[in-house]
Amino acid sequence: MGPGQAALVTGANGSGKTTLLRVLAGMALPAAGAVTWSGTPVNRLDPLQRADIAYQGHLDGLKKELTVSENMAFYSTFWSGRQEPEELLEELRLNECRDRQVRYLSAGQRCRAALGCMRLKPAKLWLLDEPLTNLDARGAELVAGWLTAHTTAGGLAIVATHQREQLVQAASVEIEL
Repeated sequence: MGPGQAALVTGANGSGKTTLLRVLAGMALPAAGAVTWSGTPVNRLDPLQRADIAYQGHLDGLKKELTVSENMAFYSTFWSGRQEPEELLEELRLNECRDRQVRYLSAGQRCRAALGCMRLKPAKLWLLDEPLTNLDARGAELVAGWLTAHTTAGGLAIVATHQREQLVQAASVEIEL
């Protein structure tokens, strides 16, 4: 795999999809071999190198006591985001709940907000674990579009999913575990 490609990782529950993404993100050590990014083991990347990797796992990473807007502003500032949070709120259909604390959002709204915060990070590699969980058809289309745009711009993505059919057109590689 190289720049401009997206891989879909599929398999049964417990087959190792999440573990694979955690190893690729440097959050777990491989049982054998090594995972490197630009020649450096991923678990030893310095902060500038680590900025190239965005990981969105099962936990949303949102601060529940903050509003959607506040979460987006925080992540945009933290990661020196390249997209305006205001544009992203519109794209995610979260304008109506922009001033609502995350704790009061539906599961789908929380998922969209978390993916939006991840999207603010100007990373070359996206590692997404079940990004379509709790999303409606429009939300799934949006994520598929983001994947296509990310890879068209030279980015790389690895997506673990049970919803292959909704993302297969954005993928250039498929891996079954």
